[in-house]
Amino acid sequence: MTASEAPRRILIAVGGNAIHPGGITGTVDEQRALAARTGDALLPIMAGDNTLVITHGNGPVVGKILMRQAIARDRVAPMSLDICVAHSQGGIAYLLMQALENALRRRGNRRHVVCLLTQVEVDPDDPAFDDPTKPVGYFFDEAEAREVSRTLGWAMREDAGRGWRHVVPSPEPRHIVDISLVQAVIGSGAIAIAGGGGGIPVVRQADGTRRGIEAVIDKDLCSAHMARVLGLDVLMILTAVKHVAVHFGKPEARDLATVRASELRAFQREGHFAAGSMGPKVEAALRFVEGGGERAIIAHLDDAVAALAGETGTQVLPD
Repeated sequence: MTASEAPRRILIAVGGNAIHPGGITGTVDEQRALAARTGDALLPIMAGDNTLVITHGNGPVVGKILMRQAIARDRVAPMSLDICVAHSQGGIAYLLMQALENALRRRGNRRHVVCLLTQVEVDPDDPAFDDPTKPVGYFFDEAEAREVSRTLGWAMREDAGRGWRHVVPSPEPRHIVDISLVQAVIGSGAIAIAGGGGGIPVVRQADGTRRGIEAVIDKDLCSAHMARVLGLDVLMILTAVKHVAVHFGKPEARDLATVRASELRAFQREGHFAAGSMGPKVEAALRFVEGGGERAIIAHLDDAVAALAGETGTQVLPD
């Protein structure tokens, strides 16, 4: 793909497990190194002539914030989950903003990266509030999960064969409160980091005011919604795997390269994509292309440039 053929209006969603993978302790040095890796992976895209929005996950980080609160609950008053999301959104975006600009400056590029603390409205009557499904934080074995549930009152659920995790409500994103500010930032030529962790969940009250509500919105669904509202051409979801696969973990497993929306929707209905891992990414990709987007991509963070060029990853196209 030549520079003239490169997509011009892009949203890149960086997964929480890509920027805070399992197996790390979460030290500042580790987080800075991971943010720098993200900057290096995205540099050729950031340096291009394009409109660019970046979102990010927060599942591992917000879960750790909740665990810190639980450990210190007898000495420090805990914060509500919406405030924990805001803390994770600001902290992750700060590290990303700095790392992305540092990568650009080393290239001699003066493009700015702007972080926007983003509220996202949800429906207070969303059925997700009665059925927590969004996994956050640490993995536990079953015995540990039962003990955590007993002592902290957390809902725990097995997560795609990888262990047990704390699950919280994950309502549908309805309206991105600050979308006009995102538009203003990208209209200036800067890169906007927005909607981190799916956005801070809020509800609108009868008098038009807003208040936070305890939930974690799915980052990929929020990203698809934001990309559609902004009229962007490409949604790229970067994660810790190279492709979407059907029959995952089985001898007949098969990676999907280029797939039409109707075919991917059929695979989804057959139950190929776990709710706690690939399921939301596939749903977000489908919503984007079915809603008028030109292309959705699901790929590994390190393959971002090649995936945008259509050379790797799972490329989801409209019918």
